[in-house]
Amino acid sequence: MIQRIQTIWLLLSSVTIFALFLFPYVQFFDSNGIAMALKVNGVLNSSGGQNQLSSSFGFILQAIATVILGILPLFTIINYSNRKKQITTILITIVLTILFSSWLFISASNAVEEVNKTISIDNVGIGALLVPLFIVFQLLALKGINKDTKLIKSADRLR
Repeated sequence: MIQRIQTIWLLLSSVTIFALFLFPYVQFFDSNGIAMALKVNGVLNSSGGQNQLSSSFGFILQAIATVILGILPLFTIINYSNRKKQITTILITIVLTILFSSWLFISASNAVEEVNKTISIDNVGIGALLVPLFIVFQLLALKGINKDTKLIKSADRLR
């Protein structure tokens, strides 16, 4: 299980998506000049030298979705003996991640529009780069699983 390279890619993808709890995906200043950062677990306000995390139901759902997306690669690692199930799980995870990133973009757009601003490259945080990186790690794991499948098929032909 650990000897296979896709296990490393899947672990990295899990760590990457869990890093969304640490890094904001959008940062902006509101109309009063207060720095705000959107994380999957809430809005971080930096006012008066203190950081306050305010969370709503939408952010709680984002946090739950992030945990589910982080657990799916670990579930894929556990199913190391069933490569077809691994491939299916990775493909489902990629589709869910694309939907999740759309959800993050929509929530970020709504939050930034509340202060009469628009999302630009200046507002993008490190967290916004973690989601595509998660997909890349998933694709690399898929490539490793396909290599294993080809290797086993060629070994079966030799028998």
